[in-house]
Amino acid sequence: MEKITIIGGGLAGSEAAWQAAKRGLDVSLYEMRPQKQTGAHTGSYLAELVCSNSLGSNLVDRASGLLKEEIRRLDSLLLSIAEETAVPAGGALAVDRDGFARRVTESIENHPNITVFRQEMMDIPDGSVIIASGPLTSPKLSSVIRELTGSEHLYFFDAISPIVDSHTINMEIAYRASRYARGELDEGDYINCPLTREEYEGFIRQLLSAQRIELKEFEIELVRGVKAGAHKFFEGCLPIEIMAQRGIDALAYGPMRPVGLIDPHKRERSHAVVQLRQDNLAGTSYNMVGFQTNLNFSEQRRVFRMIPGLENAEFERYGQMHRNTFIFSPAHLNPSLQFRGRDDIFFAGQITGVEGYIGNIATGVLAGWNVSRWVRGEPLLTFPKTTMLGALCYYITQANPKDFQPMKANYGIFPPLEGKRIKGKRQRGQAYSNRSLQDMEKYLSNIIAHRHALP
Repeated sequence: MEKITIIGGGLAGSEAAWQAAKRGLDVSLYEMRPQKQTGAHTGSYLAELVCSNSLGSNLVDRASGLLKEEIRRLDSLLLSIAEETAVPAGGALAVDRDGFARRVTESIENHPNITVFRQEMMDIPDGSVIIASGPLTSPKLSSVIRELTGSEHLYFFDAISPIVDSHTINMEIAYRASRYARGELDEGDYINCPLTREEYEGFIRQLLSAQRIELKEFEIELVRGVKAGAHKFFEGCLPIEIMAQRGIDALAYGPMRPVGLIDPHKRERSHAVVQLRQDNLAGTSYNMVGFQTNLNFSEQRRVFRMIPGLENAEFERYGQMHRNTFIFSPAHLNPSLQFRGRDDIFFAGQITGVEGYIGNIATGVLAGWNVSRWVRGEPLLTFPKTTMLGALCYYITQANPKDFQPMKANYGIFPPLEGKRIKGKRQRGQAYSNRSLQDMEKYLSNIIAHRHALP
């Protein structure tokens, strides 16, 4: 069998390994954990979810839901496992994070064509390679990639939310409901903690004055040419204390917005709401939705216990911030994810600048397919820009250097719809999705018609 090396056992690397292996390639998958941890991961499973346990909307008229449907049609292993280990999350797909990672690990380690090596890669080997080392690439490998590309890495700071023991949530104050659910006593998938204006403003004052965690050595080891302290945050995952600096009502219009929720205890809408989403199948752990933070742990306990319903909360995991690293893909990658400087190297996952769990999985699908086609001398796949996967890969490889930043699935990167202007967000989303899925099926049919068998 043809042999390939995959560096990184996260979402993209695990998916790429599966896609390549099931097409007959002999895969060596290198993952440095648990021999060497990242500073953000906690366990040894492949595909460990560091931040949220949510993989975004399941609705096909939403961008993340569309991308799910695309990779479902491309036979994604990780999406199927996510659906098997799903926990209640309204219209979103959320998973039991331990169950998900365990199932992925078992599937990868038990595949006869995959050998998993638990060691840090210090260089990039000869032969066909997929680099999916992720945003927490080790300093040594990061230096090797920098030398390979001949340019500096970019970086941004990301943060994760706390997880609360559900038994310590006061349900005499908190209540279960999903946004816009029908019925006054809806038994929804989220636990909601309501705040009055006075409670909300007191919470914001304490949040802004609370002490934050000092960055660790691996976080402040900035790339050459970047001034120390010039910290950048990914806009889609701002720590709440940073968001709150934008104005007293920033959180009330952001992650704490009360729209679509009625407090059944008071029969009214609150000024603000903190939502908690189930984090494991047993329902014993709940994630604070949108509450990424870098407050120190004692301050998180003090400030978050000001939230009504969480006054006695016990935290199974505190929030924290970490540095994410990615390459300057517009200068180095083709939309097929092939590296322009060496044809037998492909990149996948968050290190390319793709953001979001499903985006990482999707690029793993494409990289796994394309490395298989490369070793067999077959044309590489580049999906149409009217598909979400194609649009993402086109964006990260063709973006204006002045505007390049990590990008997740969204309709803003799509070419405009032709013909009559469509009113309504959901109607436009449905039109985009219809076009995307039609174009993907047409593209795959054309490959078959031209006798380029699917990998």
